[in-house]
Amino acid sequence: MAAAVTFIGLGTMGQPMVRNLARSVPVAVHDADRAVVDAATRNAGVTALPGLLDGADADVVILMLPDSTVVERVLGDPGNPRSFARRLRPGTLVVDMGSSAPRATQELAGRLKEGGVAMVDAPVSGGPRKAATAELTIMAGGSAEDYERVLPILRTMGTSVTHVGPVGAAHALKALNNLLSAIGLVGALEVLTAGAKFGLDPRIMLDVVNRSTGRNQSTEVKIGPEVLDGRFQVGFSLRLTVKDITTALDLSTSLGLAPEVSRACVRFCREALADLGEGNPDQSEIARHLAKVTGVDLTRHTTVIPS
Repeated sequence: MAAAVTFIGLGTMGQPMVRNLARSVPVAVHDADRAVVDAATRNAGVTALPGLLDGADADVVILMLPDSTVVERVLGDPGNPRSFARRLRPGTLVVDMGSSAPRATQELAGRLKEGGVAMVDAPVSGGPRKAATAELTIMAGGSAEDYERVLPILRTMGTSVTHVGPVGAAHALKALNNLLSAIGLVGALEVLTAGAKFGLDPRIMLDVVNRSTGRNQSTEVKIGPEVLDGRFQVGFSLRLTVKDITTALDLSTSLGLAPEVSRACVRFCREALADLGEGNPDQSEIARHLAKVTGVDLTRHTTVIPS
């Protein structure tokens, strides 16, 4: 795995991913926030790049950025001599581990290929907890050769790494997975709300559901500690949730499908984000919006008095 690695994007996920990666290979990091760069360099094997362009000499460039717009802004136009993308050497491998739009990823990969630069999309699932323990689930899209080349690096950050198809396939799967996850969360909260209004105890309901056919990841992991206990700290923002599930819905509709359940979930999550105001609400705070809409507050197991 002897390779020069540049890692760009040190957010909630990027920080622990770099820490685990640096146990196996030296990593040079960059982020717009100097404080998170300084924090990352406290880990052995991690150094700070003087500037973004200084990372263009790497063999592998890993991006952990919010979306395709930011990815394209960081890389720049491959046709511009001053861009980061243009300064990459032929043979360099760009690995986008964020949740970018699949069509945009395919277009970017095509432009990079003209300069001899390969691309793999390798988004992750598991959240900050799994990132910290290097137990992420990683989906990878790209040629078989490029996948095999990056596989040892990906395995430093995740326990499950799967080649899912050509470039763009992994970003498509990640968006669709996040949409399914959001549908599970919203559906479970609606069911618990109906039960609570009928007079059932949400905790008893949740316990029974988790031993029955209605269980899903949200009922098993999120709703008990993060909603019923009132912590609201899943660790994944509602804003990013809306971005990802909108990407999935757009993909479905572009394929000529009419996914009504998906459309309803996206609409509800958008309404929740608008209702919760500015800032960066946690994904689990969808429950706060539902409480306002229905008058049933699952955190108190009582009826909300309308303001």
